[in-house]
Amino acid sequence: MAAFSYSLSVSPCNISFRYGFGVSLLLWCVVGMASAQLSGQNFYNTTCPNALSIIRSAVNTAIQNEARMGASLLRLHFHDCFVQGCDASVLLDDTANFTGEKTAAPNLNSLRGFDVVDTIKSQLESSCPGVVSCADLLAVAARDSVVILGGPSWTVQLGRRDSTTASLALANTDIPAPTLNLSGLLTSFSNKGLNAQELVALSGAHTIGLARCTTFRARIYNETNINATFAASLRSNCPASGGDNNTSPLDATSPTTFDNAYYLNLQGLRGLLHSDQQLFNNGSTDSQVNTYGSNQGTFFTDFANAIIKMGALSPLTGTSGRIRTNCRRIN
Repeated sequence: MAAFSYSLSVSPCNISFRYGFGVSLLLWCVVGMASAQLSGQNFYNTTCPNALSIIRSAVNTAIQNEARMGASLLRLHFHDCFVQGCDASVLLDDTANFTGEKTAAPNLNSLRGFDVVDTIKSQLESSCPGVVSCADLLAVAARDSVVILGGPSWTVQLGRRDSTTASLALANTDIPAPTLNLSGLLTSFSNKGLNAQELVALSGAHTIGLARCTTFRARIYNETNINATFAASLRSNCPASGGDNNTSPLDATSPTTFDNAYYLNLQGLRGLLHSDQQLFNNGSTDSQVNTYGSNQGTFFTDFANAIIKMGALSPLTGTSGRIRTNCRRIN
C-alpha cells in the first residue's frame, strides 16, 4: 500500500496529563490534518450533545468491570486505522456474501471488546439515532481508555464515517506483526505516513494489555537479547508446545496502568514480543526508547500527537461512507 500522504492544514490540539501528585499540565501541539478534513471535538454538539459523555461513561464501566478492556478498546482503534484508514471496517462481521477482517491472522482469537462497542453504539442510537459513526466511537473510546488508565488526554478530531467494505487481505498484510524486525516495523509504519518517533511512541500502547503465548513463544525459548530471569518466568505459562492462548502482560511491571514502564522494560531486555525488543536492540530507535524511559511526560505528549495523526488516516468524511446503526453490519 502506498504511503499515506498528509496535506498539512495545521491546527492546535490541547493535550493534558496528570502527574501522581495531582498537578495538571497543559500542552499545545500542532498536528497535520488528513486531506479529507476531520472536525474538532464539537462536531456532535448540536446533533448528539451527549455523545462524548455516553462513550466515556460506558468505557469507564467496562474498564471497572475488567481493567484489560482499556487495552482492548485501544487496540481496536489501531487495527481499524491500519486497514483502509479509520473507518470501522474492523467491526464488520462476516456474512454469506462478505468476509471481514476479524478472521485475519492479527485479529483472530485476539481482538476483543466488540461487545463493549455494541453496548456503546446501542446507547448512542437510543440518544441520537443514525448520528455518531462507529469509527468516531472507536477513536473516542481509545482516548477515554488511555485517560482512565492514567495516561494522557487529547482532543479527538471527529467527523469520520463508516465504511461499507473491509479487507481481509489488507488486515493480513498491513497490521504490523509481532515477529517483525526493526526494519519491517519502520516500513510498516512509514507505509501509513508514520515516522520512527511515532512508531516508538505508539508502541508504548503495549504498556497495557496482554499477549498470547503463540505471539512470544519463539522469543522466550530462542532469543538471546532477553533477560534470562524474565524468560524463565514466562515459560511456565507458555510451554514449548501447547497453551497457545495462555496470556501474559505486555508490561509485567504495571499492566493496567498507562505509563512509561514499557520503555524501562525494553532497557532491561524485558520486552515481551520480538517486535517490542527490536525498538531497543542496538538500533536507530534506542535513543527514543531512552528518552521515553527517562521522561514520562515526553512519552505522553508524543503518544498523544502520534495517535491524533494515526486517527486521521484516510477517514471517510462528508458524503463518503455512511453511519452504521449496528457496527457489525452494513445498513
